[in-house]
Amino acid sequence: MPRYSMPDVLVRHACMAILGFAALGISAVGTAGAPQTVYFPSADGKTELVGYVFEPAGGGRHPAIVMLHGRAGPYSSNVNKDCTKVGRGVASACGAKTLSKRHVMWGEYWAAHGYVALHVDSFGPRGRAHGYGRATHDDPDRDAVNERTVRPLDAEGALAFLTQRSDVQPQRIMLQGWSNGASTTLNVMYRQAEAGQAPARHRFRAALAFYPGCGPAALLSQRYQSDSNLWVFLGSDDEEVSPKVCADVLKRASAPRGLIDVTLYNGATHDFDDPGQSRQSVVANRAAHDDTLRRSAALFDALP
Repeated sequence: MPRYSMPDVLVRHACMAILGFAALGISAVGTAGAPQTVYFPSADGKTELVGYVFEPAGGGRHPAIVMLHGRAGPYSSNVNKDCTKVGRGVASACGAKTLSKRHVMWGEYWAAHGYVALHVDSFGPRGRAHGYGRATHDDPDRDAVNERTVRPLDAEGALAFLTQRSDVQPQRIMLQGWSNGASTTLNVMYRQAEAGQAPARHRFRAALAFYPGCGPAALLSQRYQSDSNLWVFLGSDDEEVSPKVCADVLKRASAPRGLIDVTLYNGATHDFDDPGQSRQSVVANRAAHDDTLRRSAALFDALP
C-alpha cells in the first residue's frame, strides 16, 4: 500500500531553497563546467541517444542516476525553439552548454552528493530537440517520443550504458524523471516489476518521479505495480496534470508495503522545482523545491 505525506509547504520560510543550495556549494543556475557529452544506444535497437554526464569528485565506483526530461525537452527555452536534430557530428545550438537551469541544477546536485548523473536526451536524436508546449499531448508528432512505448527503452539503454562504466556501481543505479519523463519513470518501474528479475541482468534500484501524468494515455496500466522503491512528488495546484488522478492510481497500486511513497505539496504547481524566477515566485514552489533537494539524495543513500 503506498504511503502518503502532505507537508504544509506554506509555513516554510521562503529563503530555505537558497540556503539549501548554499549548503551544497552549488547554485540554482549552475556554476560548474559543462557536463560530458556521451552517445549510447537506446534499447529500441535503432536510435543512438545523446546524454550528458555530471561526474562527482574522487575516484572509485559511485552510485548513479539516469535523468529523464519532460515534454519541453532538456534544453533552455532561450535556445531550443530552432533546434531539431541533436546527435553525433550534428551542429546545433542545443547541447551540453545549453541545458535548462533545472537539469543543470539537478545534475550538479547529484554530482555533489557523489553520484554519476546521466541526463538523457530522448528528443534531439529523433529530430525534436525543440520540445513541446502545453496541451500538445495528443499531437501525432509526439508518437515518436511516446512515454509508454519509446522513452522507457531509452531509460533502459541508459541503464545498460552506465553498468559498463568503470566509475559506476552497477547495482546502485537510480532513475529520476519530470512530468512526461516522470510518467516514463513510472512506466520503466512498471516494466521492471512485470519482468521480475529476468531477463535483464541489471535493474534500477529505485526512482523519483516529479509531477507525472498518470492517466491511461500516460501509463502502461491503470493497475500499477512496482517491486522497487518509488517516491512520487506532486503539487496540489498542478495546472498540467491531475495530482488526484496520480494519487488515486498509486493508492491502488500493487506493491509491498512502503515501496511507493507519495508526497503532495499543498499549493505547489507543475515544475515546482524549476529554479527560474517565475516558478520560484510562488511560495509553495520554493518550499517544495527545497524539500525535494533536502530529501532526494538522503532517500537513495538510505537504501540497503
